[in-house]
Amino acid sequence: MRRLRPALLLLLYLPAALLVAAQQRNTDSAYTKQLYTYQKPSRDGTGKFYLRREIAQVMDASGAGWLERGEREAEEAAEKAIDSMRLKQGMSVADIGAGTGYYSFRMARIIRAGRVYAVEVQPAFIDYLRNKKAQLKDSVVVVTQGKARSPELASNSIDLAIMVDVYHELLYPKEMLDEIRKALRPSGKLLLIEYRGEDPELAIKPLHKTTVRQLNRELAASGFTLDYKGEFLPQQHFLVYRKGVGH
Repeated sequence: MRRLRPALLLLLYLPAALLVAAQQRNTDSAYTKQLYTYQKPSRDGTGKFYLRREIAQVMDASGAGWLERGEREAEEAAEKAIDSMRLKQGMSVADIGAGTGYYSFRMARIIRAGRVYAVEVQPAFIDYLRNKKAQLKDSVVVVTQGKARSPELASNSIDLAIMVDVYHELLYPKEMLDEIRKALRPSGKLLLIEYRGEDPELAIKPLHKTTVRQLNRELAASGFTLDYKGEFLPQQHFLVYRKGVGH
């Protein structure tokens, strides 16, 4: 998710991030330990691996300014991404790992009578979202406290779930995907927007980029099938997944 420039962005990570995987390993269930492997963490990693991919460190709320930077639209074409979601009034959408609500409140303008669940696990981002909701006098966005393993959404309640530069940071990707699948309605879709790991020239830290091949492998393990592969964004994949048959 993060760029290699400027160097100041290195300060955005939690000081204890390198200890997270080791601490979780000590408390995880036997089932969870079978899903993940652990090694010495790389510079921007947790040392925890899922299907041979090292999970990246998480950015804390001190990175809010970066998420709301003025040049973000030019760099990521967020409005084009939102247009491509084909949102309709009355839909229920979950923005998982919403951060500052950069996408949440923009989607709310289209959905209007529906609901956008801005899901976050970090209390500081929860406070930020609530303050922003109050400032905008918004009546569509529902600020939701999620957990590391679950977005805490009701079963069969969501038409679309999105994760924008978030998936690669999930500490429990398998469990989170399983819970998202339960929350989606039968025709519901999951959208991942991730920086392209296939492009070595893209100035994003390696662990914050992902390839379509790796994403398809991980999503399939939770019963998702790639439904649409969009490569129209300047630097990111736009990948829409549906529930696979027989899961």
